Amino acid sequence: MRVQAILNRDGGTFRTTDLAAYARHVQGAFADHGHQVTCHVVGGRDVAAAIDRALADDGLDALLAGGGDGTVSLAAGRAWKAGVPLGVIPAGTMNLFARALGLPLDIWAVPMVLAAGNTLAVDIGSADGHPFVHQFSAGLHARMVRLRNAMTYGSRLGKMAASLRASLGVMLDPPVFEVTHEINGRRETAEVSAISVSNNSFGSSPYLLPDRMDAGHLGVYLTDPLTPLRAARLAIDLMLWRFKANPAVRETTAQAVELHFPKHRRSARCVIDGELMPLPESVSLRIHAGALKVLGPG
Repeated sequence: MRVQAILNRDGGTFRTTDLAAYARHVQGAFADHGHQVTCHVVGGRDVAAAIDRALADDGLDALLAGGGDGTVSLAAGRAWKAGVPLGVIPAGTMNLFARALGLPLDIWAVPMVLAAGNTLAVDIGSADGHPFVHQFSAGLHARMVRLRNAMTYGSRLGKMAASLRASLGVMLDPPVFEVTHEINGRRETAEVSAISVSNNSFGSSPYLLPDRMDAGHLGVYLTDPLTPLRAARLAIDLMLWRFKANPAVRETTAQAVELHFPKHRRSARCVIDGELMPLPESVSLRIHAGALKVLGPG
């Protein structure tokens, strides 16, 4: 198997890792299984171009992506469209996709699992064709990310502290906006404080992860308009892993979801796999069942 690995040196764990030594470790783990790996260490700004160059190799059998959730999501979308299996090296803060796949979170342990070559077919979502492996969200989450991004932090713990401060700011001033949604053929207009559409329904994990990545549906979560007190209660329920029991949250599943924002503002933002992006006036979300091939535990 011919493999190319893209390692984002700006990913959280990789910032303090000897990446020359790590690349040799990855190559050794795959060589033990008869595979050949070429490692490319690049900065965050160069990740997309490096992934595209790797996928342009006609003889490529698998792509490895090392970095945070943004790097992994980007690689997953590109690998899905190229039809190439993806191996995830979790070097970020949360490592949500790696957790959902049941991979080791130790960057030194995961190459041995990936090198075994077990290929799994998992689901991937899309928002107007933009791939996502975790979720699309608008409202509370987008405002929290926007506030956090305005803060300065230089470490994993600093990012977590910034997220906490941003969450407190959102609780004091929760957004309320109008959305027209079509879910399972039913069209409705409502005011909400949050929308989340996930790649498979969230399970029991405190990280808001699905119990399985191949159930073949979108999880759809609408949160009724919140006051600061109700927002605080939702935050507590999230921390206690019981947010689905919160009376403001409505959950359903779907193959496709259409969202329209009648009072759309050009400054509005959404979050796709942790990345803040402009919120379109209308967006179509789809699940692509079993369309993404990944290297994972046997």
